[in-house]
Amino acid sequence: MTGTIVNTCTILAGSLIGSIFKKGIREEQQNALYTAMGLAATGLGINAVVRNMPNSRYPVLFIVSLALGSLIGTSIDIDGRFQRLTEKLSAGQLGRGLSTGILLFCIGTLSILGPIQSALYGDHTYLFTNAALDFVTSMVLASTYGIGMALTAVVLFCWQGAIYAAALLLGNFMTADMMTELSVVGGFLIASSGLSILNIRDCRTMNMLPSLVIPVLFCRVMEFF
Repeated sequence: MTGTIVNTCTILAGSLIGSIFKKGIREEQQNALYTAMGLAATGLGINAVVRNMPNSRYPVLFIVSLALGSLIGTSIDIDGRFQRLTEKLSAGQLGRGLSTGILLFCIGTLSILGPIQSALYGDHTYLFTNAALDFVTSMVLASTYGIGMALTAVVLFCWQGAIYAAALLLGNFMTADMMTELSVVGGFLIASSGLSILNIRDCRTMNMLPSLVIPVLFCRVMEFF
């Protein structure tokens, strides 16, 4: 669980630094940090796609997954529910920060795929990247809402720890082909998150999260043929 531990520590560190320099991080500095993280996420997503697509046995699957997953997510309105849940849970200043932080840190492609990659292959790349993104985000949030944002680190550790444990238990279920297809789709979602951070286009990546389920179901069905 090296990646998860690092991710947890970066949130704690970001919260501490942000609370110390409360109100000291100017808007232009925040924008510079988010631009850097947006570029990093976009690059990582593209790299995941380029690295895994040549090994794909089903070259069109990622298109179907993204299209079908986006339709499902939009119909359910995951992004809208996320926004409304954040507003509903934001009873106070700290409550607003905690609800926003927990949802941002936990409900994302890197935070979901990262523990799986870590458990099955010992690859912490996604989690280390997520840690860098969460460090910046927690620092900015703590500069506004205070040291209480450190509580989100506990939630993230439990969330990623549960996914890590599930991946270990279901290791035989996750085949090499399945992980390849999942990584291609996940790469596109990570890149779309980067584009959103850069304010190039709001891809509503949360509405695309069901796309991650399609390759798993498809590869599982194909095992019977």
